[in-house]
Amino acid sequence: MKFHPGFELRIPDHKLSFRYGAGVFGPIPEMRRLDEIRPSLRDPGCDGPDPVYGIAMDVCREEHHEDLRKRMLLLGAVVFASGKLGEEPVRSQGHIHTAAPHSGWSPPELFEIWEGSAIIYAQETADDDPGRCFAISASVGDQVVVPPGWAHCVINADPSRRMAFGAWCDREYGFDYRGVRAHGGLAWFPLLPQKGKSSPIHWVRNPTYLSSELTVKTPSPYPALGLDSSVSIYNQFVKCPNAIQWVSEPARVAGVWPNFVP
Repeated sequence: MKFHPGFELRIPDHKLSFRYGAGVFGPIPEMRRLDEIRPSLRDPGCDGPDPVYGIAMDVCREEHHEDLRKRMLLLGAVVFASGKLGEEPVRSQGHIHTAAPHSGWSPPELFEIWEGSAIIYAQETADDDPGRCFAISASVGDQVVVPPGWAHCVINADPSRRMAFGAWCDREYGFDYRGVRAHGGLAWFPLLPQKGKSSPIHWVRNPTYLSSELTVKTPSPYPALGLDSSVSIYNQFVKCPNAIQWVSEPARVAGVWPNFVP
């Protein structure tokens, strides 16, 4: 990768996996299959790449592993396939984070794009009224925060190439798919331009939700969270281990979340 996340990591050509450098801790990636993604798609019976993406949870420099365990933090590394899922770009299944037993909060998540281009889609709830809805377009090095309790997914915005990202997560992470699956997906579906056209991804409302508006935007600055967009999210932890502690302890910045804009 041209982007250096703060530790040695390579993505082998034509694979959805990682090679870890010397002194880097990381598991063999788990593969997410197309059948696992179907409940969130506009066309659940579509064809597409299978597996859709590979995910390695708990990647770090070996010297930091024990401290991260104590802090209930882990970094996930993810690589998405190129291609498309029917009319939609390759993406993850929509979900909400289940409450972490140690904090009682549905944890936020801090994303950083490492390769390619992405869209982080997020909506306030998976109820009939989805609340505010955002589609955040992100390029290499961009950082995006999804606040506690929001339903969200990650999208590969360029079907011609792979996309990779890292994300700080709560170590007691879990996924709640019930509300999203009950609505046949999130409140807005991303659709690719028709063949031969160069228009950007456009969005179609999911009619199983009440009417909502979608805000398409670039990442916000996050001064209230103490983030520095010029430093990788891993190196922010290295410089100051408390810098991203709000990921596993969202109550530290409880006042930030009610009106948060991703």
